[in-house]
Amino acid sequence: MAVNLVNVESVSKVYGTRTLLDGISLGVSEGDRIGVVGRNGDGKTTLIRMLAKQEGPDTGRVTHTSDLRLGVLTQYDSLDAQATIRHEVVGDRPDHEWAGDARIRDVLTGLFGGLDLPGFPQGLDTVIGPLSGGERRRIALAKLLIAEQELLVLDEPTNHLDVEGIAWLASHLQTRRSALVCVTHDRWFLDQVCTRMWDVQRGDVHEYEGGYSDYVFARAERERIAATEEVKRQNLMRKELAWLRRGAPARTSKPRFRIEAANELIADVPPPRDNAELMKFATTRLGRTVFDLENVTVQAGPKVLLKHLTWQLGPGDRIGLVGVNGAGKTSLLRALADAAVSEGEKQPAAGKVVVGRTVRLAYLSQEVAELDPALRVLQAVESVRGRVDLGKGREMTAGQLCEKFGFTKEKQWTPVGDLSGGERRRLQLLRLLMDEPNVLFLDEPTNDLDIETLTQLEDLLDGWPGSMVVISHDRYFLERTTDRVFALLGDATLRMLPRGIDEYLERRRAAVEAAAPAPAPAKPKGGGDSRAAKKELQRIERQLDKIGEKESKLHTAIADNATDFEKVAELDLELRSLAAEREELEMRWLELADEV
Repeated sequence: MAVNLVNVESVSKVYGTRTLLDGISLGVSEGDRIGVVGRNGDGKTTLIRMLAKQEGPDTGRVTHTSDLRLGVLTQYDSLDAQATIRHEVVGDRPDHEWAGDARIRDVLTGLFGGLDLPGFPQGLDTVIGPLSGGERRRIALAKLLIAEQELLVLDEPTNHLDVEGIAWLASHLQTRRSALVCVTHDRWFLDQVCTRMWDVQRGDVHEYEGGYSDYVFARAERERIAATEEVKRQNLMRKELAWLRRGAPARTSKPRFRIEAANELIADVPPPRDNAELMKFATTRLGRTVFDLENVTVQAGPKVLLKHLTWQLGPGDRIGLVGVNGAGKTSLLRALADAAVSEGEKQPAAGKVVVGRTVRLAYLSQEVAELDPALRVLQAVESVRGRVDLGKGREMTAGQLCEKFGFTKEKQWTPVGDLSGGERRRLQLLRLLMDEPNVLFLDEPTNDLDIETLTQLEDLLDGWPGSMVVISHDRYFLERTTDRVFALLGDATLRMLPRGIDEYLERRRAAVEAAAPAPAPAKPKGGGDSRAAKKELQRIERQLDKIGEKESKLHTAIADNATDFEKVAELDLELRSLAAEREELEMRWLELADEV
């Protein structure tokens, strides 16, 4: 039976006149992997802070098992600004000791791309003080994951990670034995990692079995039976359920409730988007030309990011843009936006961008535009336009669109200066949509948005007739809102990926492996000949034994040269080369074993 690590008994928490949590009783046991969801401001962070005993309840109590080894990632790190990354992450451990630790190597490579931390000016010896918030957060996450804990409590761990980093973190957490409680808006990550969900709503916490997809199914079923939620909310949940069941049925892990009942819910729900109808309407609004790129070169200072790019963004195209950091995703959007704003006069370093005459571009950048802090939310929206045409005969007032984006009638009279970062992001997006654009560039639109707001945004974009390019590390949002994925892989080209994010991750893994030291070539294989396969199996086993002996000698050499950092680095490179060779041989051994 699993040991109970944390007990929450009849806990309540009030801020001002607002009750965030009202008589909550929960437990976290060994092996639990719990995802926490809910609207911004409903108490998710407060709940996990109380779980970690970083904040006390007003009533009730939180108890930990004795000597609980607890690791916590908050939204604000407590790193020493004067210290180096080495000091914070690996402490005073000798280089040969931490470099020989598989977990440390895995974490540093997964979060930073290598043991020498290639993205930092002095590698591990970089001082933390001048670093950005995103860099500091990755350092705090690395420090946490290197340690051994019984329970990890993580608040938005995927913030500032790219698609590859998020995929690595999900894989890493799947293999850890620690229990996990995690607040995140990344729905793909929740599906990969979590086996239970806590939904924080109006002072209560509803528990569900399974990951995010299972939660959507179960919640839709619960709302159908209880019939207590408003019609708008039910319809949104049914729409997302329809997309999950029809578009990605493999997302759900186990049928923990009556799938038949869930299927009844979507019997009359049409597909999220009528692409043919949207394309037809987009063409009438935009004409045939939106953006045509001819032999374009995009630069950031002296660095060439894209060269000889010929590409077309057509009417109604919904494009997801992914790529390694620094490959030029944002620079490409800026080059297109510059050409649009200057009506074709401002062109990239080389080549030509042709902009359609009817293009009305809205560009959501990563920076939140400054607004008069004294303006009320509704005033800030109405200053753009009082009503908005959403296409296909749909029209909304500024107030109605505010409500759709989570600004209740009361919240619409809040001064802009009193809004949180996530609320300002919502307001920025809302003002862009009020201007009735027919082309949308969205650069990390999901930053600071809760899952319910993301669902509302996805619903709005489903019926939006125009062209759209989305840069996002949120895999779920990309798959939900776009029809095609293009990638910048760091080689100055733009490629379409027919299989989307899966293909991108495969290509990136192949690129990393190709850059690693080449293993010894394997001898030609006779696939159908079991005798030849057995001989090769024996040969591989002998090679693996030799590699094991070499690795043992290298570990000894590293220990003997502990004070010679250059020598340790050289030996570590040999060790990594052997590890890569061993991994390839082990994979081949498994293939041959199946064959035999």
